Amino acid sequence: MPDQTPPIRWQPDRTPSAPPWPVPPLLTAMRRGLMGRCPACGQTHCFNGYLSVVPACVACGAPLGKFRADDAPPYFTIFIVGHIIVGLMLWVDGAYKPDLWVQAAIWLPVSLVMTFLFLRPVKGATLGLMLKLGMAKSDDE
Repeated sequence: MPDQTPPIRWQPDRTPSAPPWPVPPLLTAMRRGLMGRCPACGQTHCFNGYLSVVPACVACGAPLGKFRADDAPPYFTIFIVGHIIVGLMLWVDGAYKPDLWVQAAIWLPVSLVMTFLFLRPVKGATLGLMLKLGMAKSDDE
C-alpha cells in the first residue's frame, strides 16, 4: 500500500531582509558615490586612496568593501572617454585637418588625463549602483 502522506512543498522566503544601513534611491546613491561620499549615507568618504574602497562606512556601517566593482568602472570609463575623444577628434579633423602626428600628440595625453579624472567618480557611482541593487559579495566567496 503506497504512502498516503501529501508531498511537502517547500517555498523559499522570497521577501529580502532589509539591510541595517540606509539604502537611498538609485540616483541619490550614484550621485553620492560620484562625489566620493558613502553611497548609503553621504556623510563620509568611500575611498582610502585613489581607487581602494574603505572596508565599511564609519558613519552608517555600510560594508562598502564587500561591493566589488572589479572591471565595471574601467569599462564605463573607457566607454565615456572614448565617445568624448572620438567626437572631438572627428570635429578637429573636419575643421582644421591637422597631421596625424599632431592628432596623436593631442589626443593620447588628453585621453590619458580624462581616464584618470573619470575613473574614481565612475567607480564611486558604480559602488552606489551596487549598493542599491544589493550586490555585495558574500562572506564565503
